[in-house]
Amino acid sequence: MSIIEPLRELIGRSRRRDDVRLLYVNDNHGDFSATREDIVQRALEGRRPDLVEPVLPSNDCAFLAKVRHSAFYGTPLDYLLQRENVGKVILTGQVTEQCVLYSALDAYVRHFQIKVPEDAVAHIDHELGEAALRMMGRNMRAEIVTAATCLGSL
Repeated sequence: MSIIEPLRELIGRSRRRDDVRLLYVNDNHGDFSATREDIVQRALEGRRPDLVEPVLPSNDCAFLAKVRHSAFYGTPLDYLLQRENVGKVILTGQVTEQCVLYSALDAYVRHFQIKVPEDAVAHIDHELGEAALRMMGRNMRAEIVTAATCLGSL
């Protein structure tokens, strides 16, 4: 199942709303001198630029580089969300059973409400991805939704 179309549409809807703060958090893959442009360029030069192009961050969108699995680990994400009084986070991207799961746990322990659109996250292992979604729902009280519905109850 491809997450690209649901994710692209969710990003588009998010950009049109004043009550949604769109943030990108991407791996720097150990290159601590990498800029936003470097990270985006490397993704576009990878094996599947066709999967990257539809979901590229716009220039006016916040972009944080992360060093490990969680979007919170080693980033100013928590500070930014707290400063802007954000209470709910929607987690998308890859990998469901790794980065998304660990980011959900870090969001949960920081008392954020969590939504995960199951059609806007990608797994490596199908069974582990499904188990991660169940864990997020059960253990972290995440709402497991679809990309089409996740902005409805913000």
